[in-house]
Parts: sequence; C-alpha cells; structure tokens
Amino acid sequence: MIVGIEASGYSTWFVELVEGLGHRVLIGDAAEVRRLAKRRQKNDRRDAGLILDLLLKGEFPQVHRPCFESREVLRLLRYRHKLVQVRTRAKNSLQALAFSAGSAGRSRLLSREGRARFLQLPMSEAMARQREEWLSLVDDLNARIKSLDAWLEQKAKRDERVQRLQTHPGIGLLTSLALVHCLEPVSRFGGGRKVAAYVGLDPMEYSSGDKQRFGSISKGGSRLLRYLLAEAAQITVRRDEGLKRFYLRLLRRRGSQKAKVAVARKLLIRGYILLRDGTDYAEFLSRDVEARPARLAT
Repeated sequence: MIVGIEASGYSTWFVELVEGLGHRVLIGDAAEVRRLAKRRQKNDRRDAGLILDLLLKGEFPQVHRPCFESREVLRLLRYRHKLVQVRTRAKNSLQALAFSAGSAGRSRLLSREGRARFLQLPMSEAMARQREEWLSLVDDLNARIKSLDAWLEQKAKRDERVQRLQTHPGIGLLTSLALVHCLEPVSRFGGGRKVAAYVGLDPMEYSSGDKQRFGSISKGGSRLLRYLLAEAAQITVRRDEGLKRFYLRLLRRRGSQKAKVAVARKLLIRGYILLRDGTDYAEFLSRDVEARPARLAT
C-alpha cells in the first residue's frame, strides 16, 4: 500500500510507524499540494481527498526523503548548531555581567587567565550566583558539543565522500557532513543550478517582457547548509586563489554580503562536483572543472 502525506516537521513518527508496517510512504511538498487544490476551503477530509486524487493521477508533488543514516546525521548537526547558539547567548550574558561589575572592555572571559580575573571581580550575591551558573552552563555546553563532535568525527572517518570534500580548502567536518547528507544521492540532480536551487542559493527571478532581473536568493532547502557554506566561504577565500580573486572582484562591485553568498554558491557547486565525480580537490584543479559564473543578487 502507498500512503501519501504532506511534509511536516512533526510527521517523522508517523512515517516510521507506517513504514514499519511494510507500507510505502510518499511525502509531498505542502505548498505545492495547496497550490494544486481547486478550492480554498481547507479541512482534513478535503486535504486527504486531494492527496488521494493527486496520487491516483500520478501528480503528487513528492519531495526527497533522506535515508535513515542521513536523517540521523542531519538531526545531530542541527542539534549541535542549536547548542552553539545557546552557548553564544550564555557567553554574551557573561560579558554583560562583567561590564556590570566594572570590567573595562571586552575580554576572553573563558580563557584560563580571563576566567581567573572574572572570578575576582567584586559582585553582589545575586550577580555572583549568575556568574557561577552561567559559567557552569557554558562548561556543560562545551562538554556536550565536544561529545557530539566526537560522534560526527567517527561518522566522517568511515565515509570516503566526506574525506574527499575535506580536501577542499574551507570545507571542514561540519560542512562536509552537511553536504553529503543533504545532497545524497547526488545522482538526482541534473547539474549545478539544480543543486543551488535545492539548497536555496539560487537568485529569485523577476522578469517582465524583455527585461530580466534577479533578486535575493530563494532561501529554500536547508538553512543549516546555507549557514555552514557561508561560514566556510570566509575561510576558502583566504586559501583558494581562484575563489579569492572571484570574491575580491565581486566585493568591489557588489559589496561583502553578496560576494560572500556568491562564493558560498561556488563552494556548494564545487562540493557537488567532487561528490558527483568521486574526485578530490587536487584532481578538481588539475581537470580545471568549474561551475558557470554565479548569478548575483541585484
């Protein structure tokens, strides 16, 4: 039996339950399903009828569902990202507390020397308790993130695709894992533009008549992968001469943000090529394989 459902962030348990019973589950693009509805009225019975009709006609807008291993890796990558965000907020709160206690200027509060000075600052009882608990929270988060990194590193060591991606300057553990498990299998993409559109690094088009204009990126797909690529791009432009020249040229014309996005898109397509062809960075350069120039947001 085939079961069709709309994509939802809370449907994982149901999908796994139905699959465990031996049925095939197709997940549909919720926005596209709504677009195909002939009537605007929405309720569960009407939605179920629409999904059934689309399945019977072979028009159900199915979206890709990663394999179990990829879902597990991506889940922990997203979890790690959230822990890092919490740690950043905790560090900012510690810095604000230091300022309130009379510390002059920003300092590395969590280094050995910085922490020693921070602990010596005179504080009221309430402020001292805040200091103790914020420091304890940061220490706990550091331990949790370190444990996650160890798990991710073990996954990376056993995957040749991840190892090949890490030969490219700027692509580290997190970015390589996200690329592999967001794009798998790469054979489903028809080329670099399809990959850019899937990740949301393609420019939105606003064309009329004979005028063609491109706006900001679509921001569809994995928000985490876009973030990691943007972070990796800042390292890549310092280590890859070709992308450094590309970045500096765009920096003068379009500004830093658009230049960074363009490099992130280049990096994404390079990663796709390495995965598609089973090559590493050195072979990529020797073959002079490169994506078409990135369209930029205007």
